[in-house]
Amino acid sequence: MPRHFDTTFDVVRELKPSYPVYCLRPDILRDTAKRFVEMFPGNVLYAVKCNPHPEIMRYLHEGGVRHFDTASPEEIALVRRQFPGMNAYFMHPVKSRDAIRSAHRVFGIKHYVIDTEDELEKIRAETDGETDLVIHVRLATPPAGAAYNLSAKFGARPMTASELLKKVDAYGYSAGLCFHVGSQCTTPNGYRIAVELIRQVIDFSGVKVRYLDVGGGFPGQYMNQRAPGLEVFMDEIKDCIRWLGLPDTTFMCEPGRALVSSGVSLITQIHLRKEDQLFINDGIYGSLSEAVTGQLRFPVRPMRIEGDFNENETLDFTIYGPTCDNMDVLPATVTLPADIREGDWIEFGHIGAYSNALATHFNGFYPELLVTVGETFPFIDGEFPQVG
Repeated sequence: MPRHFDTTFDVVRELKPSYPVYCLRPDILRDTAKRFVEMFPGNVLYAVKCNPHPEIMRYLHEGGVRHFDTASPEEIALVRRQFPGMNAYFMHPVKSRDAIRSAHRVFGIKHYVIDTEDELEKIRAETDGETDLVIHVRLATPPAGAAYNLSAKFGARPMTASELLKKVDAYGYSAGLCFHVGSQCTTPNGYRIAVELIRQVIDFSGVKVRYLDVGGGFPGQYMNQRAPGLEVFMDEIKDCIRWLGLPDTTFMCEPGRALVSSGVSLITQIHLRKEDQLFINDGIYGSLSEAVTGQLRFPVRPMRIEGDFNENETLDFTIYGPTCDNMDVLPATVTLPADIREGDWIEFGHIGAYSNALATHFNGFYPELLVTVGETFPFIDGEFPQVG
């Protein structure tokens, strides 16, 4: 069990860490999961890739998550070790034959995704001809307000998806359809656009669709990407489901970021200041890669255990990570007290998604200490109050 502190300031005051520290908020993770499960009209699959840490998954499970979206045998094994017998779904559109065999024979996985006929034939060959499976055909959808376009790599166009659906049905499998509007989608209408394409595919194919997975994309909240509340997305999706008129279909979704982003923050320490440049102990090769790949700006707050900051004077700082690569730099400046110095700490909020999951061991730097805290990370109209 991770060590617990009341606040992140307590973490700094007691540990005085010269290393990065992940601060988990169990109550936020549980409550967010509970709210999502209650609001979505179907099965909620946590996207394990977003943050596979066992403590994260434990708190989500305690909040009611009983289904897990996995992309590899390793992720399936992770779920089954922690939650024996729990529902895992192999939702990667491209799988090795070994991975398919392992998922089928070792773990008894029933749900698989395809976007080509070749992938369907691989599954058919490597699952010993068993037809008691659900094969989801993934549909490519147009970009609609997402930070990451996930249909550039995966997904079939409507007519191709329709033909694939017919083949899935002809082989005797239960037919499913799925899509992904893109990660960090801030436009609820993106789901409606995708569902309208789903309607076309169903009509073209004439196949009874038993499962419809609306994917992930549910957003987190960042300084430069403020999205509508979860209820707005859920109202849009529920309206789409009513419009589809599929009473015998089981609906699914694959949230990741929306479940975990606000439940984790990261404490970093300043190891050197050069005028308006700060060098900290984590960076884009560690927990902060999405500052580059998604152009996300995380909320920050400075911390100091001896003395106070001058709140009347601030400065825009360029922040460098700890590695020897000059690419290890946050692309946007960060506004902090002008008198911040070596030895002070900077806490990055809303860091639960794609942080530790994407961290590398480059140059020997790797963030791994994790604690739990009771406080929330403040988020008030884009302003993040200081602590200390």
